[in-house]
Amino acid sequence: MAGQLDKTLLNKGEAALDISDSETDALFSQSLAQACAEAGPVSSALLLPPDITRFHSRAGLLTGIAYRELNRAGIAVTVLPALGTHIPLTAAERERMFPGVPESLFRVHDWRNDVAELGRIEREWVEKVTEGAVSYDWPVQVNKLLCDGGFDLIVSLGQVVPHEVVGMANHAKNLLVGTGGKEAIDKSHFAGAAFGMEKMMGRANTPVRAMFDEGLRRYGGKLPPVLYALTVLSARGADEAAATGVQRGSLALRGLYCGFGRDCFEQAAALARRINVDLLDEPVHKAVVYLDPEEFRTTWLGNKAVYRIRMAMADGGELLIIAPGLERFGEDRGIDALICKHGYRPAKVIREKVNADAELANSLSAAAHLIHGSSEGRFTVRYCPGPILSRREIESVGYEWGDIGAAIARYDVNKLGTGWNIGADGENFFFVPNPALGLWALKDTFN
Repeated sequence: MAGQLDKTLLNKGEAALDISDSETDALFSQSLAQACAEAGPVSSALLLPPDITRFHSRAGLLTGIAYRELNRAGIAVTVLPALGTHIPLTAAERERMFPGVPESLFRVHDWRNDVAELGRIEREWVEKVTEGAVSYDWPVQVNKLLCDGGFDLIVSLGQVVPHEVVGMANHAKNLLVGTGGKEAIDKSHFAGAAFGMEKMMGRANTPVRAMFDEGLRRYGGKLPPVLYALTVLSARGADEAAATGVQRGSLALRGLYCGFGRDCFEQAAALARRINVDLLDEPVHKAVVYLDPEEFRTTWLGNKAVYRIRMAMADGGELLIIAPGLERFGEDRGIDALICKHGYRPAKVIREKVNADAELANSLSAAAHLIHGSSEGRFTVRYCPGPILSRREIESVGYEWGDIGAAIARYDVNKLGTGWNIGADGENFFFVPNPALGLWALKDTFN
């Protein structure tokens, strides 16, 4: 293998930018051509975009551009969505996110069976970097295609945004979690939960990020060169929407970064920290979060409503989650069963359960998820699901239940603005239309 290159090819990003699709096309096409020249000769390339749960990332657009340009250059293309633990895309989801990219090019990542281990990081190193939060070694795993597929170039595409497990999403995470195996995902997720989500979210340098970086530093030479194409987005405000004639709250591409190595991630993360982390002066006593039914069908994904706003919630407050598409708890059947068995409980309780329950101990990503989804007893989480999940099921996992009809009648999500709103009855509440796009925290405690 040629090993890992280290060069920034594109650095375009500012909080006030609104990069159009045509400009994105021109910029990324140029960067891709340059990347092929740097890594060349390139006869085959593997694209690693996210799945439908990151539909708004613009990664679908970038994947389409990459396919077109590489195909024009006579380079064979394969597409492996970085599913991690998620459900594979349906045909309709694939066509919606990747229009024009042939179905025959897509492969499905199986996180339980279809992985190769590049090496392991020793227990002492992991224990030190997590400040003693965990004490185990960590395997550096990827889908077999990355190291055994005969590719000359890997193109990793996705959005940099605050993330509950690693601090800021993407870069090495897209490879080592998105195409990683069960042990790697379990242990990295639990390391973050044990270290403390609040100490990591919205930050580029965290213990879990250090694990990913160290994995690539030691074993990245076993992979073809990896080109990262990273986006940063935020919602358009009222003034910006009025000036451009687009809908308030619609997403604008603020940054596009491409390169080999870590520098492009650092630049993207710095912009995401500025525009995707909303620091509030006062705690939120009532929050209303909407989960788009096409994006959020499980609490495994929908609990971003909890992760991303709990740092801003007041003790004794209420988080109301309107989730019309909610169908189940876990993306994976095994994890779904564990969520039903144990529920979303405070960290201390889940750690005790890990010590007492071998099945949970063997699924540490599920244990981490249960910790992340808890309010730690500080505030009420009230889920308002569609018709599939019952009140009994919602309450069985530790949440309060809410009637979705009454919630929608009271909170018209199509008319509310992101942030503080005052209802017809004078209620003061904080609205988040898509929790996947940011992080809300109290200024004093975050800093």
